[in-house]
Amino acid sequence: MAAIAKKLADQLKSKEFREYLMSTHFWGPVANWGIPIAAIADIRKDPELISGKMTVALCLYSLIFMRFAWKVQPQNLLLFACHFTNEGAQLTQGARFINHHYMGGKENGPEEKGKQAS
Repeated sequence: MAAIAKKLADQLKSKEFREYLMSTHFWGPVANWGIPIAAIADIRKDPELISGKMTVALCLYSLIFMRFAWKVQPQNLLLFACHFTNEGAQLTQGARFINHHYMGGKENGPEEKGKQAS
């Protein structure tokens, strides 16, 4: 176990790792994580607040950058993971938007359910 810890510590001290931490291959994806985190945080908010156009734009954006992250050499798996997560979050928001605006979600919202119960 100590040998594994030493090997990990040596890897973290390496010149290559320090260069990676100072590259756009690392900081670009780190900065991008704000988008999927915000989308995930918004999943419980009122679907009336969702912008359908922006959701579609963010879905396309993430699809394009997932492909880019996969094709660029060396592959940027951190960027790929960020956009993969964002794609899932945006598709969830898109489904909520469609349900709310086109599938009767407005009529079956919490305020309507309360009226039906009384």
